[in-house]
Order: sequence, then C-alpha cells, then structure tokens
Amino acid sequence: MAVDGEAVRLRSEADEPGWEVDPDDDWGVAVVATVGRQLKLRREAAGMRAAEFGTAVGYGEDLVYKIEGGKRIPRPEYLDKADKVLRAGGLLSAMKEDVEKVRYPKKVRELAELEAKAVEMGVYVGLSIHGLLQTPEHARALFEVSQSAYSEAELERLVAARMGRKSIFGQDPAPVLSFVQEEVTLRRRVGGTMVWRQQLEHLLEVAESRNVTLQVMPTDSGAHPGLSGKIEVLKFEDGTAVGRSDGAFNGRPTSDPKQLRILELRYSTIRAQALSPRESLAFIEQLLGEA
Repeated sequence: MAVDGEAVRLRSEADEPGWEVDPDDDWGVAVVATVGRQLKLRREAAGMRAAEFGTAVGYGEDLVYKIEGGKRIPRPEYLDKADKVLRAGGLLSAMKEDVEKVRYPKKVRELAELEAKAVEMGVYVGLSIHGLLQTPEHARALFEVSQSAYSEAELERLVAARMGRKSIFGQDPAPVLSFVQEEVTLRRRVGGTMVWRQQLEHLLEVAESRNVTLQVMPTDSGAHPGLSGKIEVLKFEDGTAVGRSDGAFNGRPTSDPKQLRILELRYSTIRAQALSPRESLAFIEQLLGEA
C-alpha cells in the first residue's frame, strides 16, 4: 500500500520486543485476553478485516491477530489509535493503565504498587544505585552483566519495568523520598564513563526536587547499621507502614510495629552518619569534575 507515493511500513513483531505476555502471570494473562477480545469484537462490529484495521493503526495483520488473541500486549498508542479508528469513545483508551502494568514482571508490579501508595519512603543502598534513581542506560548495563542471558526482548521489558516505577516522582501530592547511597555505588563506572557521568548528572537533577533528599555514606565513615544490607521503610497515608532489610527478619517485608521501629532506628542512624544533603551533592559534583 502507498500513501502519497510512499510505501507504508507496518509494525511487525520484530518492532515490538518486550511486549510478550508472561504465561505465569495469571492477572496479566486475563487482562490481555480481555482487552484482545474487546478489540476483536469492536473491529468485527465495525465491519473491518484484520488487514484493513492493521493498516489503519499502522500494524501488520499477524500482530493484530496476536493482540486480539491475547498473545501480545498492545502498546498504549495502539489502543489510542484503535479507539479512534473504531470510534470507541475512549473505552479502549481507558484500558491503557491496566495494560501498561501487565508489561512489568509481577514482582516489580507489586513493588511499584507499594511505592505508589507511599507518602514517605526511606532507603539505604550499599551495593548499587537504587532502581528509582537509575537511568535507563545504567539499568540496562546492570541487567546485561547479571549473567542471566536475557534476550533483547527480556532486557527491554526489565528496563521498562524499572523505569515505570519512576512515576512516583510525578505524583501529586508528592511523597517524601529519602535515599542514602554508599560512596562506592557512585564511583563504580557501570556501563562505561559516558553512562556513569549521565547517571551522576541524573542524581543531581533528581536531588533538586523539594520532596527528595539524597545523601552519600562515605567509605571511610566506619561501621554503621547498613553494613548487613539494604534497608527500606515505606509509610502510607492510613498510618500503616512496611519495611524490609537484607540483614533482618530473614529479609522479608514486615509490618510488625516492633520490627519497624528497629528498621527506622537503623535508617535514622545511617542518615546521621552520612554526609548532609548539601555535602552529598557537592561530593557528586566533585566526582564529575574528576572524570
């Protein structure tokens, strides 16, 4: 087919890496299957063949069938185009929120949901930069060296899932976010010098937000409660909280008041021993200057 004398290239499966359905995610499978049925029913009600519809939304016929059959996760823009072509009045576009969640692995989705509900969050990380603070390039480099032999599609999906959690920064009202990073996590040039510099610049940018506090724990600070592993404490609007630490309570999430007090005390001690927020930003700027 041609438009204005130029061939129209329709999206194929090769253009859509990372949008496969996880067969072990029951909720995700159900959501994608339901959306696929709705798309098919509306297309047929409009009297459009799959090939004709695919051309209208910019997708190949085979990919249209896979989406309608619940075998592929439709992109948000696919649903927007389908809504317009099929004159669904916004009903298909309204499915984007659930469909986007399906793309993220189940464990990541559960973590993102907790983070999205939090009004306050405190995190100490000793081995790597926290996922909420990572750039896409930094995250991809970490996944690539994990020895897990991810396919390109799996890499795309994992990076997208990690970046998707960053929606917490755009919430209104904004939650109070506190991060303490070990110095070594900032010095390690993950992904090479360019990716490393971009990561440090991103940290400085994030730290400019009024609701974000970023601190650095110097390597020469001596012993502190975070040496046994990562610590996370999330507090919610209803007064409840959940915490987790690699070095406490078998590493499992806890809502027990006594255990939460222990984690909060450890995190408070860590913050007190770390550089102040102003000193921390100056330290990161110094690292950039040394590169």
